[in-house]
Amino acid sequence: MRAKAPWRIGLGARAHKAGHAAEWLAAAWLMAKGYQVLGFRLKSRAGEIDLLARRGGVLAVVEVKRRATLDQALTALSETQKARLLAAGRAVARNRPSLKTLSLRLDMVALAPGRFPRHVRGLSQDTLRRS
Repeated sequence: MRAKAPWRIGLGARAHKAGHAAEWLAAAWLMAKGYQVLGFRLKSRAGEIDLLARRGGVLAVVEVKRRATLDQALTALSETQKARLLAAGRAVARNRPSLKTLSLRLDMVALAPGRFPRHVRGLSQDTLRRS
């Protein structure tokens, strides 16, 4: 195995910390908008959910993207990732009886240095209510 260049060591840890900080900032932004944050970094077989939040009858699976610009953050989520995140949201909701009657929605919070967060609602929506 090839050794990492000295300037590359620690970049993964730095990115991990930056991602974690971005998730906390996004959670604070959502709470200020009236959402109840139910969980951070929830894992299921379908994937990992950055934030799970609720407001009214909506359960939002929230993907947090932090990039150099808001435009880069807003375009960083593929259709495959969207489908995987909705599947992960369904899996988490199935295991929590209190969430089964809520509509599931995929949201994103885009972050960039020096800019206010942007909350994009309804990237994809599971229109079938679970009973």
